[in-house]
Amino acid sequence: MRQFSINKVFTVGILLVIFVSAITVAVGFKNTGDDFSPKKKLSEYKFFRGELKALEPTEGVYPYDLNSTLFSNYAEKQRFISIPGDKKVSYIEKGVLDFPEGTALIKNFYYPLDFRYPEKGRRIIETRLLVHTVKGWEAYPYNWNEEQTEAFYDVAGETTQVEYINEKGKPVKSAYHIPNKNECKGCHSYNQKMLPIGPTAAELNRSMSPAHGKGNQLLHWKEKGWLINVPDENSIPKMPVWTDVQNASLNDRARAYLDINCSHCHRKGGPAETSGLLLNYDEQDHRSIGINKSPVAAGKGSGGRLYDIVPGKPGESILVYRMQTTEPGTAMPEIGREQVHREAIDLISAWIKNMKSE
Repeated sequence: MRQFSINKVFTVGILLVIFVSAITVAVGFKNTGDDFSPKKKLSEYKFFRGELKALEPTEGVYPYDLNSTLFSNYAEKQRFISIPGDKKVSYIEKGVLDFPEGTALIKNFYYPLDFRYPEKGRRIIETRLLVHTVKGWEAYPYNWNEEQTEAFYDVAGETTQVEYINEKGKPVKSAYHIPNKNECKGCHSYNQKMLPIGPTAAELNRSMSPAHGKGNQLLHWKEKGWLINVPDENSIPKMPVWTDVQNASLNDRARAYLDINCSHCHRKGGPAETSGLLLNYDEQDHRSIGINKSPVAAGKGSGGRLYDIVPGKPGESILVYRMQTTEPGTAMPEIGREQVHREAIDLISAWIKNMKSE
């Protein structure tokens, strides 16, 4: 009987450990914002279940998408959000939604091995976390290993090489710079505070991706109880999809592209406010947008051109020149630009060419 009791206690203990572990895995990331410290490994957060590279979210971690997205050397992205406990996100019409302390935004950058056939696999390059701590938003960069089994916290950043076959069947080899922790602040600074860039009402106001469900993404958040103070759907602003030729005008698509790719710096309160070039979507002043505007201090970044935008003449416009080059210190945007965004240059060139001289 004694031996049986010991075994029974041992068995119950093992089952209890397994049960508690299962609960931990199912619940996933828990963070109230208090005394947050970064983990050494991405897997330690328990954002994802099973094989890490599958990026299968645990309970409490939800995928989301944006209307127009930031260009990052043609890398694809999978975005997730973790909202702590029963806390709520407050709706804001303009600017980033008011996320509670403890929120984690999780952005994974990857390349399909062949853009024409995504089912052939992919290589994940990096995962960037933005966590809302008691001290404000903090960035935590993670670099993936070659085996695709883990990503490791790395404040120093690095430059790696990527290889893939693009949508036209052409093999591409390119450098890819993974930003360091300080470089994250360069893009995410607003009024000298760090903030997310993408998750605004206008960018999130869209249909969910088929794999994530049906219906409007923001209204889905409202129905689930995550998002409060949401107005009528018709009152919510919506950012155009810059690639949507069928449903958005040339002007709206160009402005949407510049907004998500440039206005985090080129806006009032942004790091490049002193340049006088303001590229947020709702900016109405033509001179501020760059039309017939001389640069404040572009130096060699002007490429010998006199104005940011010369109506009807994209080849004489500094804006296009800086999009065409990959030279460090001249290329814009500064991060994620080891490659030239060909489709965007075509869009912005067509937009400028279509402008009438003032």
